[in-house]
Amino acid sequence: MAEVSATPTKSENRPSALREFWYYFSENRGAVIGLWVFAAFVFCAAFAPLLAPYDATEQFRDHILQPPAWQEGGSWAFPLGTDPLGRDMLSRLIMGSRYSFFVGIVVVCVAVSGGVMVGLLSGFAPKWVDTLIMRVMDIILAFPSLLLALVLVAILGPSLTNAMIAIAIVFQPHYVRLTRASVLAERQKDYVTSARVAGAGKSRLMFITVLPNCLAPIIVQAALSFSTAILDAAALGFLGMGAQPPTPEWGTMLAEAREFILRAWWVVTFPGLAILVTVLAINLMGDGLRDALDPKLKRS
Repeated sequence: MAEVSATPTKSENRPSALREFWYYFSENRGAVIGLWVFAAFVFCAAFAPLLAPYDATEQFRDHILQPPAWQEGGSWAFPLGTDPLGRDMLSRLIMGSRYSFFVGIVVVCVAVSGGVMVGLLSGFAPKWVDTLIMRVMDIILAFPSLLLALVLVAILGPSLTNAMIAIAIVFQPHYVRLTRASVLAERQKDYVTSARVAGAGKSRLMFITVLPNCLAPIIVQAALSFSTAILDAAALGFLGMGAQPPTPEWGTMLAEAREFILRAWWVVTFPGLAILVTVLAINLMGDGLRDALDPKLKRS
């Protein structure tokens, strides 16, 4: 009887794609910390009504501008204090995470879907169509992103929904240019030529053959855009062009409290810290995704 070799084959030695991704991602300690903070942010957004001690709009008129619990005059009934209308800061921050997460998800989904479609079309279209699309994208990129979002919200009307639409439109050119560049690089490779020779149609080439190999930079850009969307929505809310009171959105909370910054530091500090920590965590996680998904950054 022939002896069966116990030596593992090359395919058995090769780690799974998920294990390899986690290996390179976990090498970046900041990315792992960012992932845990982002997971806590998602948990708060998902279970905000259960975690919040009070309703975010409930007013306690006897406790207006009450300081945090550890400060003189504070109470553990309101651990982070209350705002100028007597609303619990902790409850408003927890409920605000839901609005920020919703903004990030909607903006990224709309921007990615539209930008990838236009970028694919530009990469496979005739030269004059490609030139026309890219010149339109260049015109949009010529405007400062926040200024363009402000103009769009001013046209559509101030609201959280219109702010999300404006931010998604502003983000479109980044995904169009990124997808087009990836498509042009992939089109020159042998596997695309082989698929074309085998009779694959243009739709199959675009969505089945080329697009899956362009996803790595798009995923990284989406992670970074998530944090930028939260920041832009907070900026629009602060300027009065985003979510409107009494919505407990972090930027709107800052706008409502700015005149009390010297009298009650907590009404400005805690929403600002929530924005800072969330955006920083997502950016750190985005750096880890770039390290894990970009083959040029992987060490042998």
